[in-house]
Amino acid sequence: MTHDDARIVASADVDDAASLGTGTSVWHLAQVRENAVLGRSCVIGRGAYVGPGVTLGDNCKVQNYALVYEPAVLGHGVFIGPAVVLTNDTYPRAVSVDGTLKSAADWEPVGVTIGDGAAIGARSVCVAPLRIGQWALVAAGSVVTKDVPDHALVAGVPAARIGWVGRAGRRLEESEPGLWICPETSERYRETPDGLALEES
Repeated sequence: MTHDDARIVASADVDDAASLGTGTSVWHLAQVRENAVLGRSCVIGRGAYVGPGVTLGDNCKVQNYALVYEPAVLGHGVFIGPAVVLTNDTYPRAVSVDGTLKSAADWEPVGVTIGDGAAIGARSVCVAPLRIGQWALVAAGSVVTKDVPDHALVAGVPAARIGWVGRAGRRLEESEPGLWICPETSERYRETPDGLALEES
């Protein structure tokens, strides 16, 4: 695979079978496992872990000590905050019923899928399998156990929707039923069955 035009500091552990896009940086003590595919201009922070076969789009940030377990799929421009965990085991156990240590053949990994532009706040846990929609925002310290709609703002344990956010990350204001406005950009969003959709100007 390719690591051309990527910045990898000496203390990082990047497998030769991983693929890193142009301009991607992998910082101190981070680990990127085999067959992971990172897009262009990604940043993998200190001590972060990217599992085998994980896919990141362009311009993603995985902050310090975040754990992104396979088979996670991140879209473009996804933000993973410090110490976030994306799990991959529905029924976690170290041993089988007979007491023997489980191996890779004894369970089937499930993943977290994150849409373009979404952000996961510090120390949140996303319990697979689930999907987090485009431009959604998970508040710091949340535990996400079910799918999150596009543009949803979720918080808590377990996480629940408490509002909507626009592409700028700001909480939206309702101007009329089903129509939401970004206070920063003045972008308009309309409620849909899948969450919110940006109205074309």
